[in-house]
Parts: sequence; C-alpha cells; structure tokens
Amino acid sequence: MSEHHLPRESLPSSAPATVTVFASPASWIESDALTQCQQVAALDGMIHVAAMPDLHPGKGAPIGAAMASTVLYPFLVGSDIGCGIAVFPIKLKRAVPERLASRFPDLDRALDPERDADDPAWVVVEGDVPAGHLEGLGTVGRGNHFVELARVDTILDAGHAARLGLNAGDLVLIVHSGSRGLGERILRAHTEVHGAGAAPDPAAYLAMHDEAVRWGSLNRRVLAARVAYALGAEPSEPIVDECHNLVEVRDGVYLHRKGAASGDGRDVLVAGTRGTASYLVAAHAGPEANHSVAHGAGRKMSRADALRRGRAKHTVEELRRTPVGSLVVCGERQLLFEEAPTAYKRIEQVIADLVEHRLATPVVSTIPLVTYKTPDLGSTSRPGPRGHRGARGRS
Repeated sequence: MSEHHLPRESLPSSAPATVTVFASPASWIESDALTQCQQVAALDGMIHVAAMPDLHPGKGAPIGAAMASTVLYPFLVGSDIGCGIAVFPIKLKRAVPERLASRFPDLDRALDPERDADDPAWVVVEGDVPAGHLEGLGTVGRGNHFVELARVDTILDAGHAARLGLNAGDLVLIVHSGSRGLGERILRAHTEVHGAGAAPDPAAYLAMHDEAVRWGSLNRRVLAARVAYALGAEPSEPIVDECHNLVEVRDGVYLHRKGAASGDGRDVLVAGTRGTASYLVAAHAGPEANHSVAHGAGRKMSRADALRRGRAKHTVEELRRTPVGSLVVCGERQLLFEEAPTAYKRIEQVIADLVEHRLATPVVSTIPLVTYKTPDLGSTSRPGPRGHRGARGRS
C-alpha cells in the first residue's frame, strides 16, 4: 500500500492507536498537523487516526482527519457540528457573472418567521426547525463558508455523472455552511465542565449533536432556496449533501470526523478555492481510511499569514475577479485576503492523492462563476419572485 504510516517511534510510547496519512510526498502537509495527529493517537481509547491529503492544523485537533475511538471526544468534532457541503442543480437562462453577482441576497440576514413570513425560501422547511434554533437560519457564516454558482466543466466519469443528471455546462449551487452557533453552544456546554475530556453521557451529547447535523443540512437547503429565488430560478433537491464535522457510531466505536467527509459509497463535493475548480467524487474509502475522504483543498497558510502575504501580493480587485474569470462577492477585505486561493493547497494534488490511495473516483469538475462570502458593501437584499409562498418555519 502506498499510504504513509507514521513510524511507531514517532508516536508517544503509551499510544496504542495507529496513524495513517493518505498523502503523497508531493503533498503539502505541515508538521504541526502531524503532531496533532500523534497527540490524538495518544488519547485514551483511540484506535486509529486517518489523515486526509487536505490535513492541516486546527484548534486543538487536526482538520482533515477521521479518528476512531472507543471514547467519544466532543472537541475532536469541534464547534461547527454539522458543517458540510451540498450541491443543488439550478437552471438559468443566462449565466453572466457580472449580472448575477449583484442579485445574490444578503446571506448575513437571517430569516425571521414573522418578519419574513412571505419569503419563498420557507418552502423547504418542513415541520419544526431542529432544536428550535431559528438564530442564523438562512445565513452562510464566515471563515471558509460560501455559496457558489458554478458550472460543470469536465465530465470525468460519464456513467456516474449521467446517474446524477449532470452534463458539461450545467449550472449548480454549491453550499458550504454549518450549524451557525448551535454546534458552538453544544460544545461550549461540554467544555465549560469537562474541557477536552470525554463526553460523560455519550447518548446525551449525540442527541444534541444529531440535531445540529440536521440543522446544518436544513440550512444548506434554505441558503440554496434563497439564492435560487433571488436569481429567478426554482429551488431543487440536493444531489450531494455530505457533512464533514460529526461523529457517528460505527462498528461499535465512535468515528469522529473533523474536516473529513463520509467515504463509504457516498458522492462528495471536494471544494477547491474560490479561484480554482472543485471536484465531485464518488467515494469508496475502506476501514484503513476510517471510511472517509478529504473535504476540500485544505489550508497551507494560517489566516494571519494569508492576510500578511496577500496584502503584499494582491489587490482587492484581483481577489474579487479570479484567474478563472469568476467573481467573489465579499464586502470584508480581510476575509478576501484570508481566503485567497494562494492560502490553500492545490486541489488537483488532493484529488490525485485520493485517487492514488483508491479512496475516491472523480466524477465531474466544476468551475466557479460567482462565489458569495459576505454582502458586498452597500449591497441590498433583493426579494424573491412574487407568487412563491411557503409555510413559516416553526420552533
């Protein structure tokens, strides 16, 4: 096998866990991220740590890793429980980035059941909102989250693409967002008492965790519906919706995923940067990879480094118009620099590593047309088309 096992002598002597890094020598893997994998391997009950090719350091735990343990550790999932990426087909008569960018709604403005009772996006909310968490519903968040209008570029597996209904030139909405404060609330309640320790009542944590996962999936649907209506289209069902921050009980153990998507027979959108392609892949990862695949390109610079280097290398206008001709809607200059394409690893290398290690097969690539990060300064939200009314969300 070509994956790289960290040598046993590199692990703490008390660590029974194995660590496997699914990356080639050509991949950019920071030593701090490997150190974090070793630290996780030393935790009580840890069995196996599988590090993906997008591995990079996180706050207390690596991002881009799947970690199997007999003990449930909430901090390994982190605060954005339920974060994931969904793909929605969308039909538009003309896809002119300059015209469409100005029509994106204000996705910092949450939907309110009373104030926005007539917003057509409510049509995707069926029944109660998970956990009754209305705060932030329909908002995208910050950091690396985004809503992107993209075009299917290259068909890499014609049969699989046909089963998904995708053809070259088709348009899709790619939505990357999480649980918008709900997961943070859940983690904070744990850490205030137990710090980075194990969950004393795994069933109670999992019940709250599962609500956050459902909330994140619902929010991605609401975001897609808001954007579809604003662009003059009808919302659609997602053809992909995979969470990459969660824990699942599998084969009697807790499988924690932090920036790693489920890889056992699922279709996964592995996000590139806002100036490069993304790849929809058919994942088929086995137990050695903890049934997981990468979720994106993965950062190669910290936000502070990206900000410092980006200001010296790029202008704001260069970052708003990408090398592939797409537009980035982002009113926060600092975030533009932090999220510059150069702050991330090469998505092509990440995909090559997944293929080399037989974790996934590429199906199609997508190219961004408009990527929404935050409202443009001075922009105003446009209402959806009249005549579309949905039931209000209930708490």
